[in-house]
Amino acid sequence: MKKQNPVGSIRFFFDILIIIIAYIAAYCLRFGALSNIGFLELDNSVAFYPLKDYAKYLIVFVPGYIFIFSKCGLYGAKRRKRVEILNIIKANLIGVAFISVVLFFIKEMDISRYFIGIFFMLNVILGFAMRHLVQVTVEYLRNKGINLRHVLIIGYSTVGRGYVDRVKDNPQWGYYIHGFIDDEKEMGTSYKDVAVIGNISELEKLLEENNFDEVVVALNINDYYKLKRVVAICEKSGCHTIFIPDYHNIIPTIPVMEDMLGLPLINIRNVPLVEPVNRILKRMEDLIGGLFALALFSIPMLIIAIIVKLDSKGPIIYKQERVGLHNKPFMMYKFRSMAVASNGEDKYQWTGDGNADARITKIGHFIRSTSLDELPQILNVIKGDMSLVGPRPERPFFVEKFREEIPRYMIKHQVKPGMTGWAQINGFRGDTSISNRINCDLYYIENWTIGLDIKILFLTIFKGFRNENAY
Repeated sequence: MKKQNPVGSIRFFFDILIIIIAYIAAYCLRFGALSNIGFLELDNSVAFYPLKDYAKYLIVFVPGYIFIFSKCGLYGAKRRKRVEILNIIKANLIGVAFISVVLFFIKEMDISRYFIGIFFMLNVILGFAMRHLVQVTVEYLRNKGINLRHVLIIGYSTVGRGYVDRVKDNPQWGYYIHGFIDDEKEMGTSYKDVAVIGNISELEKLLEENNFDEVVVALNINDYYKLKRVVAICEKSGCHTIFIPDYHNIIPTIPVMEDMLGLPLINIRNVPLVEPVNRILKRMEDLIGGLFALALFSIPMLIIAIIVKLDSKGPIIYKQERVGLHNKPFMMYKFRSMAVASNGEDKYQWTGDGNADARITKIGHFIRSTSLDELPQILNVIKGDMSLVGPRPERPFFVEKFREEIPRYMIKHQVKPGMTGWAQINGFRGDTSISNRINCDLYYIENWTIGLDIKILFLTIFKGFRNENAY
């Protein structure tokens, strides 16, 4: 069996070539083809450096860029990942900063800024194109049985079979699973053409007789007393070993580890917004975005308010108790879209198709289906009860109901609720699956960044306002 080809090395050498090509091409474009176009037009009375004077800096820039690319993860294992354009852009932005610092310290102020900008763009485009081409080529070869990574699975468990499912669904990863070894299943028992080929007592012999690239330890949690011995045998063989915990549905995909004087601690839930700096950034985002949204939507809100008042009796703004951060209740604002309920019956009713005609006003149908009824929540955002982006808040009655029925439901209350969220732009709003909604909320909570918020707000414009599940 052959080891995998050095795809990382291929990217490494291509990057060196691309940096040099992009650098020279940027010079030619800046002082040649683009030199007389618009804002790039040259002042012919001012001399510029010849190419050799620009090229001498490559002796520093090339190794600097390669180091930056390495630290940004552009040469890591890519079998289970697609080309990430954002990583390439980030690495090149750091590269531009590196160039600027070098030029500042050597007091070189005459290198064209437009040249650096063109170099940045060319490096991003060519780098992405190269990585995409390499990835497509390698995936083609893997589908043909070339550049495979040979795997042995220890444990015919739920997580072991889950590993098989994912490998079988993604042949482009290039994994070939030789079989399971398990103490409970009979020899020949198979799952998706992957058979049990031995038991754990034969592990050392199997590793000696075969040249596995990877051993996946997927023991059932009841067999964890065998784990220390299994890992010791695998490491003795020098084989790369991966452990899939049988409690993966409890801990997050990317757990946060802490060291307590040598004792590893795993945080069950990673919540970036627990960090004070992140909370401050999130609040600044909400205040700036909320005030901008209030200015932007002030006239539409005024028009809707007048129509609501003329359409039916009752208040313009409808206030309803919802559960927010740390399970604390708050009053959420909406434009009233339904007839005024008696005895607070709306606390226990889920709006649906069956009662739509009886409760929803004429204008209510429109503002609910377009989510315009939620515009007053901008005030909740400015007050601090809500965020622009976050899990949608629910009424206390349903929170009590779902906390008993839906696993991990209450985790959503570790962050502020939002006007829009990851679940909403993925179609889970209104009368849709609560479980799917919670999975989306957990993804957002564990992976929060300012960039993710911006992405959700941007996608809300195209897919978040129209609510097909509102009645």
